[in-house]
Amino acid sequence: MSSDHYDVIIIGTGAGGGTLANVLASSGKKILVLERGGFLPREKENWDAKQIFQKQRYYNSELWYDKHGKSFRPVTYYYVGGNTKFYGAALFRFRKGDFEKTIHQDGISPEWPLKYQDFAPYYTQAERLYKVHGQRGLDPTEPLSSENYPFPPVSHEPYIQKIHDALKDKGLRPFYLPLGIKLNEVDRFKSSCIRCNTCDGFPCFLNAKADADIDGVRPAIVYSNLTLITHAKVLRLYTSASGLEVTGVEAEIGGKHHLFSGDIVVVACGAVNSAALLLRSANDKHSNGLANSSHLVGRNYMAHKFAVALALTAKQNTTVYQKTLGINDFYWGEKDFPYPMGSIQLLGNLNKERIAADAPPFVPGILSKAVANHSVAWLLITEDLPNTNNRVRVEGEKIFLEYTNNNERAFNRLIKRWNQILKSIAKDFQSGAFSSYFSMKMSLKEVAHQCGTCRFGEDSQTSVLDLNCRTHDVNNLYVVDSSFFPSSAAVNPTLTIVANALRVGEHLLERLN
Repeated sequence: MSSDHYDVIIIGTGAGGGTLANVLASSGKKILVLERGGFLPREKENWDAKQIFQKQRYYNSELWYDKHGKSFRPVTYYYVGGNTKFYGAALFRFRKGDFEKTIHQDGISPEWPLKYQDFAPYYTQAERLYKVHGQRGLDPTEPLSSENYPFPPVSHEPYIQKIHDALKDKGLRPFYLPLGIKLNEVDRFKSSCIRCNTCDGFPCFLNAKADADIDGVRPAIVYSNLTLITHAKVLRLYTSASGLEVTGVEAEIGGKHHLFSGDIVVVACGAVNSAALLLRSANDKHSNGLANSSHLVGRNYMAHKFAVALALTAKQNTTVYQKTLGINDFYWGEKDFPYPMGSIQLLGNLNKERIAADAPPFVPGILSKAVANHSVAWLLITEDLPNTNNRVRVEGEKIFLEYTNNNERAFNRLIKRWNQILKSIAKDFQSGAFSSYFSMKMSLKEVAHQCGTCRFGEDSQTSVLDLNCRTHDVNNLYVVDSSFFPSSAAVNPTLTIVANALRVGEHLLERLN
């Protein structure tokens, strides 16, 4: 083992770790960033749907296990930038009410110790850093903001504009999705983004999607005081004899074990892997896992309740970049249902390879192509409620994700309600459009919105982290990813992860000086 000492060690380069590296890079402090993967290669396969969805070219080979001990392959990516390399770049602020205690039909979403106004200035910074396009004042649930979006909204193509207009005619309030893509629609020659059909679920060959790699890490590594080591899998954290500070970070690099030390250590591996690392780092002073005196490390795992609603149309859908429209009219419920239901947004285009990847093997390719050309896909999100029995657990090298569904009634109502609306606007289209509807709930392997395994709070008995995301039990150990969420809300989590990393980064700069 070799030994090197740093002012700060950051483990992970996703939305939390990559953003934090960006914040701290200009401080002049000696910073080490450890990433278990490498830079995602720029290659033609970036835009090859067959390679991505059928051959799973960029998946990791890891297996996790459910509560019954059955293995599954999680949809999570180990590259610089983490899951943001493949996300759809929908960058929402949590609603103001998401930070308050909320009664759901099947449970309670807890109050956050900090409120929307505490995060608001960091949301503004996050929208600038991640180049968010959008338009204020259209989303009925949108919280107040001190500034407009940094960039104008991404326009709807004609087919989507017809859907937008039909929804408005029904009294709904569709809005432009807030999107982190580097698109200049006024001068396309100056645009990094070419508005292609390989964005949502694909890495961007042109680096035109705002992600934690391109907008977080790459501007940071130009500073000589910051060292990034890729293909460095962190195995364990060691503490002093008192257990009050981390004194060593053990990483496997090129088949050899290295030991690094830092005045401050930040874990940002994603909610599942961050919890697993703390649990695997148990020692005499932390017998239940590092920073786990509350017995809450790994517990309250949440990942959203997802469904894909597919509307098949007789008329061909010629849209190229489809993910531009959202609906939040049912976010907090509706007239005869006073409980939150969730959010709705367009998915990126479905292609025949993506459909074939999820279809039974006997479905002919010509049918997959027909469905792809005549469909509009929607993503429905209902809040996943925290439950201490939903948790990450480790046995040696194995990760167990023990999860039981909740909030099903609100979820099913949202699916049913949206299918009704799609049917109600069918007459607004030619050739009998929206004539068939399919809804598919996503399974445990969909962990892109994972959160909640190291919640933050003021009470060390009911939380793992303090308000600055420092562990209550270990003075120099922080967790800066979606682990800190007390609740999951019902919109995409990335912007909140980024905003929090900016907030914690500000605190760390003060602590370092």
